[in-house]
Amino acid sequence: MHTLFTALLVLLLAQNLSAAEAQNDVDHIGLATLMIYDGKFDQAQAELAQVDQSAPSFDAAKFHTTQGVLETKRDNHAGAIESYLKAIEATRTKIYVAPKIYVKREHLFSLGSSEKLEPQTPTFDPEAIRKESIEKLYIYLSQSYYKQQEWIKSVEALDLAGERGKDKASLFAFRADCYWKALKKEQAVAALDEGIKRFDDASLLKQKFYYFAELGLYQAAIDASKAYMKRSGATEEDYAALAQMLLSANQTQEAIKVLEESKLLFEGQSRFALLLGHAYLKTGQPYTGAAQMEHASHFDPTHLKDAVELYRRVKNYPHAIYLNTLQSDNAEKLKQNIAIFIEREEFEKVIGLRDALGRYGMLQDDNIRYALAYAYYMAHDFDAAETELKKITDSELFAKATVIRKNIELCKDDSMECI
Repeated sequence: MHTLFTALLVLLLAQNLSAAEAQNDVDHIGLATLMIYDGKFDQAQAELAQVDQSAPSFDAAKFHTTQGVLETKRDNHAGAIESYLKAIEATRTKIYVAPKIYVKREHLFSLGSSEKLEPQTPTFDPEAIRKESIEKLYIYLSQSYYKQQEWIKSVEALDLAGERGKDKASLFAFRADCYWKALKKEQAVAALDEGIKRFDDASLLKQKFYYFAELGLYQAAIDASKAYMKRSGATEEDYAALAQMLLSANQTQEAIKVLEESKLLFEGQSRFALLLGHAYLKTGQPYTGAAQMEHASHFDPTHLKDAVELYRRVKNYPHAIYLNTLQSDNAEKLKQNIAIFIEREEFEKVIGLRDALGRYGMLQDDNIRYALAYAYYMAHDFDAAETELKKITDSELFAKATVIRKNIELCKDDSMECI
């Protein structure tokens, strides 16, 4: 868009200054063009205000085009639309005059001859110039309609630009986006299909993939994605986007196929093993999920705690404990050891960690203190259990602690209650 406007400004400037030189007059439109190019929009508007629109030499097409560019630069898109429409109408009726050129004199003097240099009119096609100018104006008009969120008018302006509105792959992406925002989904996909036939541009296939995914047409999305990947040389990001789309749509088996392929293609990356871990968990395969999470931890140690947690959930305690020893975060290591020991009913081992918990300041966490109190209770060290329970302030845990303390009272009154 910026390149188009720069080219238009340069063209207007050249034309306006040329006209000014011929008439030896102040060219306000040309000066306004210079001001726009330099970002001096208020000065540009001041120059345009000085243009005599009633003068016989007034060029309405140039004036309104320059005004349209200025309004676009000022983000006044409604004003730009009005100016471009006026410029189009003015261009339709504009009378184009062929520029004159002169034959260069080969000799300074021509002896014995009174021959004069005559201006020559080059061959030119005014209707071709008119057509090109109108098509360009419709492109600019389409952009302004888009900024005003008038999606269908934007497409209509693009259509009126003729072949110029179809000479780039990006214009088909733009057309599809307009239809999509106007909730005309079928036309959006059709626009991409037409662009794909005309241009070998992978970005159109990628856009089609996202449209199909949003429509819930997952097999079509997969096909579009594979076509895109084949043409463009798929990146890690492309595979990840496809897998995550399938996972979010509960197309878990398809996601697993993509992720298994990705894992082979991009060795040494943790993200695909991580996604595979979650995918296998969703399909009720916790062991496989835990293994994938462990694989991810080989490349990114931050996933180690997740692998430990998953092995704990599938009750593979020895391997969970082994992986936990590899963690560098001592606080996290202690926390997961407590969870494993309590689940295995090894309460004495939890009690044995009390000094370490204090050393790392972990007893400030009521959840950790409750777990320690529970271990004391289960080990029948009721006094120690009560000491820890009294320090709990969390309301939910306090309610649980109250139940344990009642049980402790029962146990103290009758030891048979605790058997």
